[in-house]
Amino acid sequence: MFRQHRQNFLERMAPGDVALFPGAGLATRNHDVEFPFRQQSDFWYLTGLAEADALLMLAKDVADVPADTLFVLPKDPLQETWHGVRLGAEGAMEHLGFAAAAAVADAGERVLEVLPQARRLWCSLGEHGGLDRMVLGAFQGLRKRIRQGIEPPAEVLDPRPVLHEMRMFKSVQELDCMRRAAAISAEGHLLAMAQCQPGSTEYQLEALLHYTYRRHGCNDAGWAYPSIVAGGGNACILHYTDNDQVLNDGDLVLVDSGGEYRSYAADITRTFPVNGRFSPAQRDVYEVVLAAQLASIELSRCGNTHEDVHLASVRGLSDGLIQLGVLDGSVEEIIESESYKRWYMHNTGHWIGLDVHDAGRYLSDGVSRPLEAGMVMTVEPGLYFRADDEEVPEEMRGLGIRIEDDVHITGGDPEVLTAATPKTVADVEDACSQERVAPPVLDTETVPS
Repeated sequence: MFRQHRQNFLERMAPGDVALFPGAGLATRNHDVEFPFRQQSDFWYLTGLAEADALLMLAKDVADVPADTLFVLPKDPLQETWHGVRLGAEGAMEHLGFAAAAAVADAGERVLEVLPQARRLWCSLGEHGGLDRMVLGAFQGLRKRIRQGIEPPAEVLDPRPVLHEMRMFKSVQELDCMRRAAAISAEGHLLAMAQCQPGSTEYQLEALLHYTYRRHGCNDAGWAYPSIVAGGGNACILHYTDNDQVLNDGDLVLVDSGGEYRSYAADITRTFPVNGRFSPAQRDVYEVVLAAQLASIELSRCGNTHEDVHLASVRGLSDGLIQLGVLDGSVEEIIESESYKRWYMHNTGHWIGLDVHDAGRYLSDGVSRPLEAGMVMTVEPGLYFRADDEEVPEEMRGLGIRIEDDVHITGGDPEVLTAATPKTVADVEDACSQERVAPPVLDTETVPS
């Protein structure tokens, strides 16, 4: 898969071009503790290397320069004793299929040798300090040798527009990773629904989700983004991640969480009753959001635009706000005035893949781009009625409801990758009533100090 991605990018380069892509480094969490390593998404897409401090060089029809060279940390018995086995140069060629590989310490010298032969350099300056210093230092040195007929490339191109357009269209192998991430994430949501009860906490549900992701092989920390577990009015905070409150009887809890498998993300939101049963008001609002989501998914087809999908949710939610007694007037008047935005303030979805908010443009020539086969996006309408909002009926105050699925655009019907996660009222209540095995409880008592 990764070799094919490199080949696809090389096909978009012109003869004489060279491209440089840096990998991620380690990041300090505190003192001498580092965050779990997660590879930079573009670099992963092209290499499949899960090690830090690496550099990829692609070259197209440059004399005596291999098409793909990976610079990696060298084999080092002492460092590997402490931090784990490294592939090394030979391992990169053997296991990842590179034509050439070398120690990353040699990258600067090798790049300086290659650049005078390049017509153009593809390099995203301003994102990686080490690469910036390497490239700018090489250019500075080469410009001093122009009178000798040695000079840097005449053009520098940003590879991201081309690479990110490639990333928008998922291959069969990528879709398999996303289906796996979705299946694992669904299992986490099912466990959270079954284990939730009045008096449990937001962080307990968060722990069940993350436990499930890691238990079933999700990489790094397990999750694709910090989970949102928002009980009651916390659900009206769109990016709530404190996850530290008690879940109360009669409230809903909004769970926005997804695992990451081989660095491909799932992104699922479900909203369900803490006590397992929707109240009449909760059910009414929930049904409005669900109907809007289903209408948007139905439009998630080739030829329709990303904006079409969003407007389907806007129309459904606007009509629902009328039916719920929140707004007066016609749907057209509500959309024209944008009065719905008080309770629905975000877009209906985003691209998803290696990043949960994945690479790729939403507009083409200033207008919403048509959907094409191979794209994957979320569909996630919601309504958010704050507890102090006196413009909504009292029984609806403090309700935040969002329903989100990951949708693969095909040549025919949309494929809902996350369909295994219940979302009808009946299915959600049934999932909440199930007995599902939870992680072991802590039986030991804490001894006071």
